[in-house]
Amino acid sequence: MHNPTDRVRAAYRRIAEADRPEVWITLRPEHDVETEAKALEERLATGEALPLAGLLVAVKDNIDVAGLPTTAAHPAFARTPVESAPAVRRLVAAGALVLGKTNLDQFATGLVGTRSPYGAVRGAAHPERISGGSSAGSAVAVALGVADFSLGTDTAGSGRVPAALNGIVGLKPTLGLVPASGVVPAARPYDCVTVFARDLATAREALTVMSGPADDDPYSRPVPADVRLAPRGAGRVAVPTPAGLEPLSEAERAAFATVVTDLAAAGAEVAEVDVAPLLEAARLLYDGALVAERYAAVGDFLKGHPEGADPTVSGIVLAAETVPAHRLAADQQRLAAYRTTAAGILDGFDALLLPTTVGHPTLAEVAADPVAVNSRLGTYTNFVNLLDLAAVAVPAGEVEGRPFGVSLISRAFEDQVALDLAGALVGRDPGELHPGAGVELAVFGAHLRGQPLHHQLTGPGARFVEATATAPEYRMVALPTTPPKPGLFRVESDGTALACEVWRLSPAALGAFLAALPAPMSLGAVTLADGRTVVGFGCEAVAAEGAEDISAHGGWLAYRAATGS
Repeated sequence: MHNPTDRVRAAYRRIAEADRPEVWITLRPEHDVETEAKALEERLATGEALPLAGLLVAVKDNIDVAGLPTTAAHPAFARTPVESAPAVRRLVAAGALVLGKTNLDQFATGLVGTRSPYGAVRGAAHPERISGGSSAGSAVAVALGVADFSLGTDTAGSGRVPAALNGIVGLKPTLGLVPASGVVPAARPYDCVTVFARDLATAREALTVMSGPADDDPYSRPVPADVRLAPRGAGRVAVPTPAGLEPLSEAERAAFATVVTDLAAAGAEVAEVDVAPLLEAARLLYDGALVAERYAAVGDFLKGHPEGADPTVSGIVLAAETVPAHRLAADQQRLAAYRTTAAGILDGFDALLLPTTVGHPTLAEVAADPVAVNSRLGTYTNFVNLLDLAAVAVPAGEVEGRPFGVSLISRAFEDQVALDLAGALVGRDPGELHPGAGVELAVFGAHLRGQPLHHQLTGPGARFVEATATAPEYRMVALPTTPPKPGLFRVESDGTALACEVWRLSPAALGAFLAALPAPMSLGAVTLADGRTVVGFGCEAVAAEGAEDISAHGGWLAYRAATGS
């Protein structure tokens, strides 16, 4: 827990030391933030639970913060909202303190961080190179050690490319997991609010706080009842064939190969897939008619306010004015087909591992060829939102002395799966995105880890909670089933505590268990050693009659070990 006032003072000292004015469009006065920090300390002193207390957040300036101008990096667009975006409101309610609004590629159109009248945002450690965009200022504020975490947005990769180029974490959640109301749209169906931080746990905690539908965002979505809560064991991860890595330099390919080796060493099963269809889908965002979404978002404004517009941004957006409706409809159909193809590519895998971006251009290289360089940066990111996928971008070493990053890409709402795999890669537990989500299930025999039916838990993405025991109210018998299973039943006297594992799985997965449960097994309430009650496997009383009582062994695995069965 940070002392909020001390943290604020340290941040403003760091701002002065770093001397990067291009990071900010609106930086709040230190006194104002310090006053809020002191009020926060008073709330903490009363015992109020504030999970983000003492953490400082920088907010991309296309996301509304009450009382601060929202410019989207166009001075004439500036307006001052009276209410913050839901994402910001939730963070502030959890104790986060807003430092200010950060610079971006104008109207979130770009992956370079240079398309702004407020100045090009330079790379945190390599100021002669770009920071990556469009969430440029937000990423650099974190990389420089000013903010604890920051908010960006992502349509084509803006929550991931800057993370890779600045050596930090970027979480791009499932579309609609975090409400995007109060956000200036770029291409509304494919926009999402993202998080940057220096570590996975901080980013995950912020995302947890922001998640959940909002009434004023028709694109926001609840987590479905069949969501997978964890990878299959150490995970099964798809990686590109060599042809899918051709856009990379030789040094980048070598760095990526090292990451694949590290992931396999962490226990993951790795297999190659053809990612060409995904890279083809990525081109639809700018090269196809879907760019009409950008005109729908800000085209009329740019047409009426040419002054202050970045010429590259204006050129991209205004060129979409004449896209015919039939072309948009045709590309939407193509996109639906690509989604089906993507589902096939990911079938049987927990996630896809990709390089986050290609190269790290200098400011001069971007100035010389702004469109082509930008397109290259989005090679591995543009398709993700189009195909309704989630992604976690993490640092993965260096290439030629500069940060190199990779992304774990998962199906919609399987953000936790990608987080867990990213955590295994960096050696840090990210924690739970949806703490307590799902239903706890106690298992006693063939579903335990290493046992023949364990795959029935890991397949639907059950999450391990703990190894524990029941209250001393039960007996256990060995049932003559195939495969062999124990039968648990409650007794009024002469009970004992029996070993079990507790797993958490989605309500739909539990329902599938119940529907497929063979006789004489049953599901019912089981009391654990700590007194709490969970759903657990039992057996019909008639099946226990005459079966061998194995309670004295204390559990199924101990019985099997003792009897050699």
